[in-house]
Amino acid sequence: MAGEPQGGLTEYIQHHLTHLMPHANQSGFWAVHIDSVFVSLLLGVVFSLLFWLKARKATAGVPGKGQAFVEIVLEFVDGQVKDVFHGDRRILGPLALTVFLWVFLMNAMDLLPVDLLPWITEKFGLGHFRAVPTADINMTFAMSLTVFVLIIFYSFKAKGAGGYMHELFTAPFGAHPLLWLPNFALNIVELLSKPVSLAMRLFGNMYAGELVFMLIAGLFSAGSWALYGMGIIGYTVWGLFHILIIGIQAFIFMVLTIVYISMAHDHH
Repeated sequence: MAGEPQGGLTEYIQHHLTHLMPHANQSGFWAVHIDSVFVSLLLGVVFSLLFWLKARKATAGVPGKGQAFVEIVLEFVDGQVKDVFHGDRRILGPLALTVFLWVFLMNAMDLLPVDLLPWITEKFGLGHFRAVPTADINMTFAMSLTVFVLIIFYSFKAKGAGGYMHELFTAPFGAHPLLWLPNFALNIVELLSKPVSLAMRLFGNMYAGELVFMLIAGLFSAGSWALYGMGIIGYTVWGLFHILIIGIQAFIFMVLTIVYISMAHDHH
C-alpha cells in the first residue's frame, strides 16, 4: 500500500492521522495544520468559482443541467432559511448556502482513497497529509467560533446592548435581583454550548468515518486474498453509506447555524 509505514496497522493509522505542520513538534489548538487549511481554502475557491460562473451564464429560458442544479440547491437552502429565520435574509441566505456546500465538499474528501493524497504529496517530499478538513477539530472549532461571533453580533443588532444585557440577567426565570446570577449563569452555559456542540458533532462523525476507512484500507495490505476481497466490499459499502453521513452532517451544521442565529435575533 502506498505510503504505508512498516509498523503494522496501528502505525499505519497513526501515520495517516498526523497533520502536515510547519514544525513537527507543534500540537494543540493553536497548531497550524497546513493540509486542513489548504484543502478547505481550495474547496472554497472551487465552489465559489463554479457558482460565480453559473450565475454569469444564467438565462431566463430553459436552464441547462448546471444551472438547474444550482437553482435546486439555492431554492433548497433558501427554503430552510425562510422556514426558520423571519428577518432580513440577505446575509443569512448566502451564509447558509456557503456553510452547506463548503462543509459538504470538505466532508466529501473522505470518499477519496485513503492513500491517494498522501501518496501524491510524498512525491513532493511531504510525509503527512490529511485530506478531510472536517475531521480536524481545529477546523470545526474555527467554523463554529465564526458562527458564535455571528450569534453575538445578531444578539446586539436585534436587541441593542441594553436589551441583550437585560435578557442575559432576566431570562428565563424573571427579573428579580436574586435570580440575576442564576439567569446569567444559565445563559452563558447555553451560549457557550452552541459552538461546542457544532464543532464536536461534525468532528466526531467525520473523524469516525475517516478512521473506519483507514481500518478497511488496512485489510488491503494483510497479504490475504480473502481479506483483500473483504476490504473492497467494505470500502464500497461504507463509502455508499458514508455519502448519506456527509450530506446529513452538512445539512445539520447549516440548520443549526440558522437556528442559533434566529434565536439570537428573536426577543424573549
